[in-house]
Amino acid sequence: MSEGSTGSGTGQTRWLWDARLQQDIEEIQTRVRAMGEQVERALKTSLEAVLERSRPKAYSVIVRDQRIDRLEKDIDHLCLEFLLRQQPAGRHLRFAYATIKINAELERIGDYAESVARQVLKVADLQELPAPDKFREIGQVAISMLRSAVDAFLRQDAELARRTMVIEDHVDRLRGELNEVLLGAEREGRLPFPALTPLLTIARRYERVSDQAKNICEETLYMCTGEYWKHQGPGGAVRILFVDATHGVRSRMAAAIGRNLEVEGLQFLSAGLEPQPLEEPWRSWMESRGMVEATSPPQSAPELLSRHNIAVVVALEPAARSIFPTPPTPTVAMEWTVPDPQHWIAQGLGPEAAAEQLFQMLRLQVQDLAHALAGE
Repeated sequence: MSEGSTGSGTGQTRWLWDARLQQDIEEIQTRVRAMGEQVERALKTSLEAVLERSRPKAYSVIVRDQRIDRLEKDIDHLCLEFLLRQQPAGRHLRFAYATIKINAELERIGDYAESVARQVLKVADLQELPAPDKFREIGQVAISMLRSAVDAFLRQDAELARRTMVIEDHVDRLRGELNEVLLGAEREGRLPFPALTPLLTIARRYERVSDQAKNICEETLYMCTGEYWKHQGPGGAVRILFVDATHGVRSRMAAAIGRNLEVEGLQFLSAGLEPQPLEEPWRSWMESRGMVEATSPPQSAPELLSRHNIAVVVALEPAARSIFPTPPTPTVAMEWTVPDPQHWIAQGLGPEAAAEQLFQMLRLQVQDLAHALAGE
């Protein structure tokens, strides 16, 4: 009788522990679902603000960002309580870890929505928005990708996560197309120069939404399967390789900008398909600003890829896509639309102004990439 009572008590205790564990998981999932809905609403409103150049909608996104910040803190607190109370292992531990990471990704996406809204305030007086259909498309695709990424996490659906991740390449291409339209409109005088950077920033923010959605999918895959890709070289350094045709000013300047950011754990490299020494006037311009990459020996992109573990390859012109590793691969490949500065000289800019314009364009993109890789 005593032994039977003891067994029954143990079973009851186990049942109560399982029930509380499931209750905690469901509460965390409910908060994450609410967080995802708030972030998606902010993105949708920010997109409407862009398309309508609406100050009221932009202000509403900015004001409501604090709600997302509060939700992030609530979810972090719930996860900490979950870890302390349940002391989980295996899949449940991976759930807590993935939730903490995804929570941070969602908060960052909320910041992107706020950033878009702030850019809208700078262009609200534009009579006409260049390429509104492309802005609508990149925004809608990024928002849809985010929704699927959150659904994959909540449903613990590894296959949905895998299907959603591949959408990022489409968003990257949309951003490249949009950049070309905006730069062309500015060159042709159809877009005021002060409006160019805010509109480029808006396009970049929606692309970053897709990047963060992909990160959410990766965390979901880790939660579901226990597999986690690491893009690190010896010593833990994450290597980023910028590639153009000749190891010219675009790839060298991008690497120099990255190096000068001094982000711990990141190593920035540059190379070309058919490398050559850097020509004037670009060499002198880079040297005058202390960029040692100006005089570094020409590097072959295929050779660097074969010798080093590269985490990210960035093609700075369409031809450089030829060296992208063949999937499946842990290396992330992306293409940036970065004009050859000789094009600006042909349009009437002097070499100094062309180099400065290239620098400003690359600086924004390299900073965003470095911060994303550093998890800031």
